[in-house]
Amino acid sequence: MKETITHLIQWYQNTLDSGGYPLIAVLMAIESTLVPIPSELIIPFAAQRAHASGRLSVPWIVVAGALGSWAGATIMYWASRAAGRPLVLRYGGYFMVPAAKLHAAERWAARFGPLGVFVARLLPVVRHLIGIPMGIVQMNFKFYSLFTLAGSALWCAVLAWVGVAAGNDQKLLQGDLHRITLWLAGAAAVLGLLYYFLVHRYMKEDRRAKEL
Repeated sequence: MKETITHLIQWYQNTLDSGGYPLIAVLMAIESTLVPIPSELIIPFAAQRAHASGRLSVPWIVVAGALGSWAGATIMYWASRAAGRPLVLRYGGYFMVPAAKLHAAERWAARFGPLGVFVARLLPVVRHLIGIPMGIVQMNFKFYSLFTLAGSALWCAVLAWVGVAAGNDQKLLQGDLHRITLWLAGAAAVLGLLYYFLVHRYMKEDRRAKEL
């Protein structure tokens, strides 16, 4: 797995200059579906390259990332809205969305509503799944888009800051995953607290309530 990610990083670095903003948007769109391409490897490297070479603009990287995330989240929303809950429950497991994950995302959506879409874009577990329950319940697409764009832009801005702060860290650029973990530690701590209070603790309480 580590070797695969390293090759992916090297390919991304080699094609970033020629691919530019469209490449960033496409990868972030894929990341916002169910394909496990971590945004932590997309935005920071692009921001670092922009800071070091000036070939790209950090603000436009954030814009490209946010639009790409919105595009991927839109696909999830409309696919779930068209398929409906029974179809997603029946076949979701084939696409890494088992019933348990769908139920968890539905409980999240019911508890936090539109604001949950914004927060979900900053958190693991629910960030790639939030479009499914929102599509099933047919949430107003304009509100869904607005909160998705806002949350995605904030997340991309945090990752871009990490990339710029990393500067010309050669170990990071060579795909040292331990190195990028160190740079992301501060942001991860904040997001970890959000995840605990808004996702983990709630899901744990929900499971306890069902057992009673």
